[in-house]
Amino acid sequence: MPDRVVVAMSGGVDSSVAAALMKDQGFDVIGITLQLWGKDVCSTSGTKLCCSVKDTLDAKAVCRRLGVQHEILELPDAFREHVIDYFVDEYQQGRTPNPCIACNTHIKFGSLFERANALEAKWIVSGHYARLRVNPAGRTELLRACDLSKDQSYVLFDLSQAQLSRMRFPLGELSKQDARDKARELDFINADKPDSQDICFVRDRNKDGFLRRELPIHIEPGPIVDRSGQVLGTHQGLLGYTIGQREGIGIAVGKPIYVVELDMAGNRLIVGERNDLLKHAFIAERVNWISIDQPSEPLRASVKIRSRHEAAEATLEPLAGNRTAVRFDIAQPAITPGQAAVFYDGERVLGGGWIASAPTSASASLSASTVTSNGSADR
Repeated sequence: MPDRVVVAMSGGVDSSVAAALMKDQGFDVIGITLQLWGKDVCSTSGTKLCCSVKDTLDAKAVCRRLGVQHEILELPDAFREHVIDYFVDEYQQGRTPNPCIACNTHIKFGSLFERANALEAKWIVSGHYARLRVNPAGRTELLRACDLSKDQSYVLFDLSQAQLSRMRFPLGELSKQDARDKARELDFINADKPDSQDICFVRDRNKDGFLRRELPIHIEPGPIVDRSGQVLGTHQGLLGYTIGQREGIGIAVGKPIYVVELDMAGNRLIVGERNDLLKHAFIAERVNWISIDQPSEPLRASVKIRSRHEAAEATLEPLAGNRTAVRFDIAQPAITPGQAAVFYDGERVLGGGWIASAPTSASASLSASTVTSNGSADR
């Protein structure tokens, strides 16, 4: 009997091609589509949600064409707890979340593993553009995709060794064009389907409106101030602003201005010029080391602080409490609490963590005196 694999099938072209490639390799393939909202929502959502009726039907049609089994796994409660509630809570605390990473960790490769075990599947497969390899010590290493323009290793940094050791990313050696060509060759219904770009659970693309509907508290207006404290205008609530934001601030001062800090305690939106966004260092918390054990000494790495950020050279200093101090050689713009920082050694993902804090001075770098006992930087 061939080994069984489950493939997380979103209805998009990438996961569909991943299923086809695994079948080509002789595996017993079961496609699983995650239904992340209640059926009443899915039935009226059109194509705006990641579990829309059309997406599910596309995945089912691909499985039918491949001659493989297809299942729907309903996870609305888990999705609410680990993705939506997390997303809202992070913004409420003045941080900028990454819901895709939370979904990967807890839903796609969390709950899906439980179903895979029930189906006695050996491997869990997805259409992410990333690669894996096992080093001589038996550790599973996460690598960037061959097509760096599609590389998705950044959003996979929080996976555990237990998860990575049972996963397969068959698109890691391919380009997006390769995947579409394969889908067209197989006459898949979704061969030319556009990639999803928006936050999947914000149906109307209005993130601020979504947050205001979700939060049970009243959002208070407050002052917009510059770095010296001069009042420039009034914001209608800090909810939804993010460090580095330029559009939608709501004031004009005759030059480009950016959000440089959210003063949650004082309910102030602090703005400044682009140079005010530059920082040399930050603290990462809840660090997950993937390809290496937690180091005991400082080490060099390239660090990405956003999915589209070009990795910059830095020194990593491991700290107590599963934290790491990151010091860039050259100051980087918009180091944003709540976002992920991922550490690379060439093509290899060393690990990553969540940005907790950074000194407010544009030229400051972390020192022992800036790190408090609970891991935050003095502000």
